[in-house]
Amino acid sequence: MRLRNALLTAGALLCIASAVHSDDKPLYKVVDGYKVDGETIKGFRAWRAAACDRCHGANQEGLVGPSLIVSMKTLSKEDFIKTVSNGRLDKGMQSFGNSPMVMDNINQLYAYLKGRSDGAITRAKVEEISK
Repeated sequence: MRLRNALLTAGALLCIASAVHSDDKPLYKVVDGYKVDGETIKGFRAWRAAACDRCHGANQEGLVGPSLIVSMKTLSKEDFIKTVSNGRLDKGMQSFGNSPMVMDNINQLYAYLKGRSDGAITRAKVEEISK
């Protein structure tokens, strides 16, 4: 019984989370709440490069723009891509359709923000999982 409890405790310390996308491919992989796979780190870098935090906050909890932690719970991937690509000028959201950094990493950005919204990624600043 003690060995079982020790293993359960050790397992809890190495919490690994992942979400599966519709094609059965993991959307993201997270270890310890802030270490992410190489593709998801690209999404974080796109977030930083586009300075999305100016409107959505450093922790994606909203400033002049809405909380992405909340929005990403119901926003479809299709609507996310449409919003990022075209913007919502009437609401102050600029278009990133001409930004190669963002558009080349749109799926990764979605994965990063979805991981934050799902609660799997517990810190806004992430690191790549060691290989």
